[in-house]
Amino acid sequence: MILMGSKSDWEVLQETAAELERLGIGWDAHVASAHRSLARTLDLVREGEVGGVRVFICGAGMAAHLAGVVAASTARPVIGVPLAGGVGDGLDALLSTVQMPGGVPVATVAVGKAGARNAAVLTAEILALSDRQVEARLLQARVAQVEAVAEADVALRKGGKRP
Repeated sequence: MILMGSKSDWEVLQETAAELERLGIGWDAHVASAHRSLARTLDLVREGEVGGVRVFICGAGMAAHLAGVVAASTARPVIGVPLAGGVGDGLDALLSTVQMPGGVPVATVAVGKAGARNAAVLTAEILALSDRQVEARLLQARVAQVEAVAEADVALRKGGKRP
């Protein structure tokens, strides 16, 4: 389940959704602010658990407490995606997401779109521990990345330009 602090966060978190789709992993997304709608957030977590959600991905900026609130209310893995926009263009969100007290972990990825994509990949890695089909798709995606780098190198060399 993808949770975001505000509707505008979807611009970044759609990268998560797109990568989950590429990896053949189902998802749904909700706006659920830890500060403005705590009860709704907790309800979504409970409903997600009952509905079979195995991993929660939370994106938020600035104070970025969404992932921590979700982690405090579930024993399922929580991945936090810090979003840019506050102090230091996301430094505040990064620190708010990663600095959790002992016993309430939030796996934290990079700020922004790269982090949003990595949240999906990390989700796939977690699910792959018990699902060989997800593992196979994940390994296939890794091979495709290697091939894309090789193709980019060939294209660069054919173009005659050197970096």
